[in-house]
Amino acid sequence: MVLGDDTYVYDAHHFLITSVDLPTVWQIIEASREKPCVGLVLKLDQREISQLMVDSNLPPPRAQQSNRGMATGEVTLPLLTAFQRLIDLLAEPKDIPILAPIIQREIIYRLLVGDQGARLRQMASAGSQSRQIARAIDWLKGNFTRPLRIDDLATQVNMSTSTFHHHFRALTAMSPLQYQKWLRLNEARRLMLTEHVDAATAAFHVGYESASQFSREYGRFFGAPPLRDITSLRQLAPIARA
Repeated sequence: MVLGDDTYVYDAHHFLITSVDLPTVWQIIEASREKPCVGLVLKLDQREISQLMVDSNLPPPRAQQSNRGMATGEVTLPLLTAFQRLIDLLAEPKDIPILAPIIQREIIYRLLVGDQGARLRQMASAGSQSRQIARAIDWLKGNFTRPLRIDDLATQVNMSTSTFHHHFRALTAMSPLQYQKWLRLNEARRLMLTEHVDAATAAFHVGYESASQFSREYGRFFGAPPLRDITSLRQLAPIARA
């Protein structure tokens, strides 16, 4: 997984944790028909994390090395066995309502006392900078077609403009305007690929006023102008389905 200039490698021995929707590029390094790449995603309940922090006498967290909204951590044996018990519940559906919340609470505890415990505590802390940036990102995702006023968005999450810029870039590896552009260009690409709209229509739909500006920025972002990029993706589609 690549975020800005940072690369995160996770596998059977490492997990990936993220607090917000980040503009990443990912690649499966090793997989085969005999040994496919299989993953599990668990959405953590921030209220449950906060409650466990309040209820438990947790040991001090280990030092945190980065402000990025993403990190990898070690899959310890206790953490792995907790996940295994959670998966085993699929064979006993009647037990899920009672036992799943207990096991998920244990998983959160294992994460809180592990090497990414500090990051997880920060994610769950009301009013923390990562929570404020997450609110801004949620707004951007729902309003990316609208003109962006950075001062207004910073005020909305109770930050000064300079502080907002600093923490947004630290968390996402890009500025708010670059993040908005990432959202717009990816949505335009989806529209052209899956709904077969032309480039100009896609550009105006996602908020661009100039089709030529859209084409230039699309080419810089995806490495090819819209028509060539979409044609290439459609040629690869049959291979992906095979």
